[in-house]
Amino acid sequence: MAKFDIFTKPFSWLYPFYLEKAEKKGKTKAELDRILCWVTGYSQAEFDTLITSDTDLRTFIEQAPLNPDRELITGVVCGVRVEEVEDPLMRELRYMDKVVDELARGKKIESILRTP
Repeated sequence: MAKFDIFTKPFSWLYPFYLEKAEKKGKTKAELDRILCWVTGYSQAEFDTLITSDTDLRTFIEQAPLNPDRELITGVVCGVRVEEVEDPLMRELRYMDKVVDELARGKKIESILRTP
């Protein structure tokens, strides 16, 4: 049986799942984009290009000018503490998952962005 590798999927495949989760909870695309741009370090223009491109998740993460403050993100996603994920690519993906979860749960943007 072939192993599923999420990192071969384009980011444009994942993004609609994040958007659906946010919109189901009354959040906007602008709010979602803001937190994902904060985590990844991409500008909105760069991000807009990436959500419509075929750039795979591996490249999306590896080429991102990652925000160093993303390491302040802690907590559990899918039963695993994000700060304890050993694989660096998976940890970056879990950071994004965690902030999307926080947005969907109604956490204030300033808190999600770890603003003092």
